[in-house]
Amino acid sequence: MKILFRFFITILFVVLFAGTLYFLYDKSKERPIVFDTQRPFVTDISRKAVATGAIVPRKEIEIKPQISGVIDHIYVEPGDTVSKGDLIAKLEIIPDMISLNNAEARLKLARIGITNAKREFERRRVLYEKGIISEADFLQHEIEFSKAKEELDAAESNLQLIREGTKHQSKDATNTLVKSTIKGMVLDIPVEVGDSVIEANVFNVGTTIASVANMTEMIFKGHVDESEVGKIREGMDIRLTIGAMETETYHATLEYIAPKGIEEKGAIQFEIRAAVTLDPSQFLRAGYSANADIVFEQRKNVMAIKESLLQFDGDRAFVEIEKAPQQFEKRFIEVGLSDGIDIEIKSGLEPTDRIKVWNQPQKR
Repeated sequence: MKILFRFFITILFVVLFAGTLYFLYDKSKERPIVFDTQRPFVTDISRKAVATGAIVPRKEIEIKPQISGVIDHIYVEPGDTVSKGDLIAKLEIIPDMISLNNAEARLKLARIGITNAKREFERRRVLYEKGIISEADFLQHEIEFSKAKEELDAAESNLQLIREGTKHQSKDATNTLVKSTIKGMVLDIPVEVGDSVIEANVFNVGTTIASVANMTEMIFKGHVDESEVGKIREGMDIRLTIGAMETETYHATLEYIAPKGIEEKGAIQFEIRAAVTLDPSQFLRAGYSANADIVFEQRKNVMAIKESLLQFDGDRAFVEIEKAPQQFEKRFIEVGLSDGIDIEIKSGLEPTDRIKVWNQPQKR
């Protein structure tokens, strides 16, 4: 019994040992490599530069007041369409105390002056009618009286302008009414009723009451890298992709390339502007971010392969064509335009050829 048990243990040990050796041998054997293959395909290939920027109105005007004061009323809201001369806001004048005091003093002097001039004029007229003084002497005092009346009118108008921003004789000509200077859409109103505003002068740009722009003329404003700016020129067609409207593509015509670049994050960028082509039914909001594809060269409906399939022998390009299952032969080809991913095949390949994917992980 013990002999049978020992024999069984020995046989089991030999089987396990042999199985282990076979397993290790099988693991050490190289399995045949299986390469994937791809076929040529027909596509459009273009070489282009990409510029980032935004859609902005060609003409955007900031409406500023002609006098300083406080916003009394606002007549429009962002999004409203206005014409040239339409009312934007009304101001309440807060007069400067020094100017007001000077204007009141000027008016008092003008009243004194006209009283004196009138008295002297009346006296001289009586003398002239009696033939005591000459006509020239009388006319001189008549002119002085007329000057005094004009000075009084000017002093009264000046005081009204300082107090109210307008003259009673010309209600339409007033600085308290802020009007649009162009036809367009109101984009922004950065002030509220009750806000103080100041006029533009040599020391201050003034307070912006509203921004108005012509939204029918939009342009793309962006930047291109210095490595691409030498390849573009005015008049080139641009395809715009707007971030908020990814499903639509817009066309624009390049009309400006900056003669001087600016440094941004260590790279030199050149500003470009392009006129956006819009149908009457299309509307773009100001400030949309957009990417512009500037096409240098384009091929349509050409045979192509992935550029990663190419191999090189010196300066000649070739691919490996499958002649039998997992058996490949070298074939030189003539290539054309490339966009960095796909490359045009001018000659050397047929649509039915299977090309070895030599640079991908291999299957075993």
